[in-house]
Amino acid sequence: MSERRRILVTSALPYANGPIHLGHLVEYIQTDIWVRFQKSRGHEVHYVCADDAHGTAIMLKAEQNGVSPEAQIAAVKAEHESDFAGFGIHFDNYHSTHSEENRADSSYIYLKNRDGGHIATRPIRQLFDPEKQMFLADRFIKGDCPKCGALDQYGDSCEVCGATYSPTELKNPRSTISGATPVEKESLHYFFKLPDFAAFLQDRTRSGRLQPEVANKLDEWFEAGLTDWDISRDAPYFGFEIPDAPGKYFYVWVDAPIGYMASFRNLCARRPDLRFDDFWAPGAPTELYHFIGKDIVYFHALFWPAMLYGAGYRAPSAIFAHGFLTVNGQKMSKSRGTFIKARSYLDQLNPEYLRYYFAAKLSGSVEDIDLNLEDFQFRVNSDLVGKVVNIASRCAGFISKRFDGKLSAHCAEPALLNDFIHTGHGIAQHYENRDFGRAVREIMTLADRANQYIDEKKPWALAKDPAREAEVQEVCSVGLNLFRQLITYLAPILPAMAAASRDFLDLSDLDWSSRETLLLGHAIKPFAPLMTRVEKEKVDAMVDASKESLAPVAEVATLPATATAGKAKAGAGAGAAPAKAGAADDGLAPEIGIEDFMKIDLRVAKIVNAQHVDGADKLLQLTLDIGEDKPRNVFAGIKSAYPEPEKLVGRLTVMVANLAPRKMKFGMSEGMVMAAGPGGADIFILSPDEGATPGMKVK
Repeated sequence: MSERRRILVTSALPYANGPIHLGHLVEYIQTDIWVRFQKSRGHEVHYVCADDAHGTAIMLKAEQNGVSPEAQIAAVKAEHESDFAGFGIHFDNYHSTHSEENRADSSYIYLKNRDGGHIATRPIRQLFDPEKQMFLADRFIKGDCPKCGALDQYGDSCEVCGATYSPTELKNPRSTISGATPVEKESLHYFFKLPDFAAFLQDRTRSGRLQPEVANKLDEWFEAGLTDWDISRDAPYFGFEIPDAPGKYFYVWVDAPIGYMASFRNLCARRPDLRFDDFWAPGAPTELYHFIGKDIVYFHALFWPAMLYGAGYRAPSAIFAHGFLTVNGQKMSKSRGTFIKARSYLDQLNPEYLRYYFAAKLSGSVEDIDLNLEDFQFRVNSDLVGKVVNIASRCAGFISKRFDGKLSAHCAEPALLNDFIHTGHGIAQHYENRDFGRAVREIMTLADRANQYIDEKKPWALAKDPAREAEVQEVCSVGLNLFRQLITYLAPILPAMAAASRDFLDLSDLDWSSRETLLLGHAIKPFAPLMTRVEKEKVDAMVDASKESLAPVAEVATLPATATAGKAKAGAGAGAAPAKAGAADDGLAPEIGIEDFMKIDLRVAKIVNAQHVDGADKLLQLTLDIGEDKPRNVFAGIKSAYPEPEKLVGRLTVMVANLAPRKMKFGMSEGMVMAAGPGGADIFILSPDEGATPGMKVK
């Protein structure tokens, strides 16, 4: 074996204002598999994590629930830990960013950077809620777009024309927290001088510490120029007060990554064999790895190593970013039942099904992966039940019934077993590179070979001839040795199935090197089913349980989706996302009378063409047939739901046909289409129906 490594591993911290869902689990399952693999190789590995427990969203959520922020985060932390344990994710320590260790480390890192000249202060002007007596982040403000006039837009960008702007530029602004009209107010803010570390960061970018895709993205940011980072927030705020700055608090993204250090420090306090400096001091002969979602690369590859360097700590050995999760080829959806919480899955299905399926899809890149529920059922049943478990079940009965549970003392196929053992070197390299999908493919190729061997030898036929009794034992012993190789390779992915297999084979462990010793003359225990098939009824029940009854509020294309409360973490993706916190808001317009409503002419429209709009992030250009001499041209803000607009062609929608044409940045919009849904990817267009024709009036 190679030299024993000492490794500290982290996953991004889940935000403490909501449950874990399958998007989050991509990251934690990926990390757990890698950690288990390293431990099976005999390396010293410590896997730590914590709840990200600070920020305005936490404060508002607690207020909404009528509890203290401390009670709110404690309840969510318990739920998170239960969900992670349910999926076999084992942390050596799971902590909280709202801890004394984190308070001390955050203050120390800040003060070291301040004393080193890397902190600046300057006044900024922000919108202020006079009722809540608090400054408002962009996502807590709505108003009319200053560019095109679209109503009900957020404080940083317009979902209709794609314009970006300052919240102070909004027309008719209002606070989404209280509904009050915000006022502009000045406040002194604290900034981390990121440009001070440009040379250090650029050297790291091409040092092999980042995936090529991530390094390329960082090059774009370097080319655009690094800017100072606003690290302060004004009271009221749930977090840590900045030293020597009364009423100023660390922005949540300052102390969140420091939470990695704090969690490990908390572990060291309970483990006298561990020294904090062995893993965080400059030049430490250990390894430090962060697993994150691709959406928080900016924080982890720029701000975090710069803060560490400025404070005299070591920077990460490498950062491993992954992509997002889609379900059935689309973003997770509450209405379709594909926004699946961890607990909803655990209520119906074996967690190892998902661990295996994610592993089969994951590579060392930042590409998104898809959970196709039909393929999920087929692959698990085919690979794990039909191939791997099948080997053990076909052979174990003969050994138990005919040979008193004892394997042959002679290996009838040394070349075949040696080939399986040798293949493990390549599989190990795939695990090391986080290319789990490739490892799984090689393991399943071996499983096919093992089944082929049993099919060719036909122990069930040999057993009919008393003279070939010894041959039956040899064949089945080879089969179980092959199974032992496979389950050793799968153990990082399937810890529960591996534990059951280890007990069945009566082995002390399934460590990687143990596979090199064959089981000869070895006694096994009676076989019990190691895994059952995925039942479609259970998958359907999980989807049904995940569907939320959504109010059928029509969402016209010029209205934005309602913001989700909280800072999105792991994402759909489960990875941690740096999205701005936003409070849920009904966005209701003033009441109108029936006489006003009757003026609206709603018509069925057929989409005859749909295409992207150059320069617009959220718009599609639709050509609509409503039974007139010529089609209508309409710009609709539904690109997030339909990234492939050609799939809309031929479908029906409802159009406000008597809306006055409006000149937009990208051309003339001759109406407004309507769609239903909560927003984002969940916007629904009608499918063609024999009972509806273009131009039909909707009553």
